Amino acid sequence: MRTIRLISRLFVGLLFTFSGFVKSVDPLGSTYKFTDYFTAFGMGWAESLSLPLAIILSTAEFIVGLNLIFGFRIKISAWLALLFMAFFTPLTLVLAIDNPVTDCGCFGDALILTNWKTFWKNIIILIPTLIVFFGRAKIKSYFSTIAQWSISVFLIVLIVGFQFYNLKHLPVIDFRPYSVGSYLPDKMVYPENAAPDEYKTLFYYKNTKTGEIKEFDETNYPWQDTLNWVWNDSKSILIKEGYHPPIHDFVIESPEEGDITDIVLANENYTFLLIAYDITKSCTENQKQINDLALYSEENNIDFMCVTSSVQEEIDKFAEKNITPYKFYACDEITLKTIIRSNPGLVLLKKGTVIGKWSHSDIPSVEEFEADIFK
Repeated sequence: MRTIRLISRLFVGLLFTFSGFVKSVDPLGSTYKFTDYFTAFGMGWAESLSLPLAIILSTAEFIVGLNLIFGFRIKISAWLALLFMAFFTPLTLVLAIDNPVTDCGCFGDALILTNWKTFWKNIIILIPTLIVFFGRAKIKSYFSTIAQWSISVFLIVLIVGFQFYNLKHLPVIDFRPYSVGSYLPDKMVYPENAAPDEYKTLFYYKNTKTGEIKEFDETNYPWQDTLNWVWNDSKSILIKEGYHPPIHDFVIESPEEGDITDIVLANENYTFLLIAYDITKSCTENQKQINDLALYSEENNIDFMCVTSSVQEEIDKFAEKNITPYKFYACDEITLKTIIRSNPGLVLLKKGTVIGKWSHSDIPSVEEFEADIFK
């Protein structure tokens, strides 16, 4: 039994540590996921809590995981691990049934699971978690209480500081398909025999005599019986997810030319994409460097475009206020948030390949850009 407890403790500890670490690499991604949850469950009032909760969750998972691995504060850590599982297991069951959010974000973008896979994953993890919990009194630590608390506090400071570093700059590990070095066209291809999504359509008809609303499917809905039934509602349910390429929603649109995505990706020269998913929330701290790079690009036959999901009125106000020497193009907000975890953020492309990425805190000067790119 001692061996089983050890294996269970290490297994749960490693999973919690991994989950906490990949979230701490990309705290803004976890923030977006919390916002998705709040929106899906009608809790828009809680969106301001998304970032603090993202930091707290990843920190707690990381520390609980390490504590379990090294045998620190086992009683507290075992309780916390069980509480985590007791909360998230039924939550993931709800997500699997209703599918309000397609990915729970358990492992950030490092490992994306369907909601049903996430639920069964939690069921599996729950077993060793219970073994650790009920055997917590028999797990001894070789460190003193002061040493355990000191190391735990140090690790908390370390992981929180790591998250703030990734917030200010960009994630030190980019798990998304737009990472530096990625050739984007290859990640947008659908294989010839790729399986599509499979949906089941449900129809709701109202009985004209009793007022009863009854559910039907494609095989038995009474579309011809107009005397007894009238259509009330319908909905489609995803029953089997098909293949989706890593990038399937990257579309840049010009007000004059329409979809210019292929033109941008085929450009033989450099192309700057200034990504600002919401122009009204865009940080203007380094706007001078951005404007200088745009003017430099114009002089050196380099395309420079701002891509945003904001409406034209907001764009016009921003452009006038900041005297922007570049044009604005449209793209989906979620796509822009996926491309770069910064508002604004700067992406450099060449022949469809991501050459460089900078957060709004690290926008290079013209001299720095030339030294870095043309070295």
